[in-house]
Amino acid sequence: MTKLRLEGYVIVSADGMLADAHNVMPAALKFPGDAMFFSDALDSADLIVHGRNSYEDQPNSPKRRRLVVTRSVAGLAPDTEKPLSTLWNPAGASFEAACAAAGVTTGTVAIIGGPVVFDMFMDRYDTFFLSLAPHVSLPGGAPCFTEIGPGRSPQQVLTAHGFAPANQLMLDPAHDVCVTAWKRAA
Repeated sequence: MTKLRLEGYVIVSADGMLADAHNVMPAALKFPGDAMFFSDALDSADLIVHGRNSYEDQPNSPKRRRLVVTRSVAGLAPDTEKPLSTLWNPAGASFEAACAAAGVTTGTVAIIGGPVVFDMFMDRYDTFFLSLAPHVSLPGGAPCFTEIGPGRSPQQVLTAHGFAPANQLMLDPAHDVCVTAWKRAA
């Protein structure tokens, strides 16, 4: 039996957005403390999962095994541009099959977005690390989860899916940026 620990990672604005209206993560959401937390987490993960528009673009990025969620393949295919990447279409292959194709059947899987990819694992995460930049607003931006809308925050979405805040770490005191580990309630 395979044992994978699934962890989600995202930084959002006060209004729950992970990108601006052009679907780009703006400089306003980039903080050194959060970047270090994120990079350290990905360096310790056995596998990274993200959509075709997501990529962490860090020095160690090419060294990380990853699944890229895409509809451009029928099921599974090697990524010809990135040797440690596997292209995965969830409609054509299970998550377990995709992990096996990437060479990972145990360990930690870091899910890093976008919204549809985050949603795919909502009922499977062990922990979701939600970083919040409370003084940044991105009207018309892209939400971190598809369920976010008027009057529905990322915290409310996580709570509705059985998560509870477990602990919080301040990442950037000057900007009040913190990360909260949301754990599945027992």
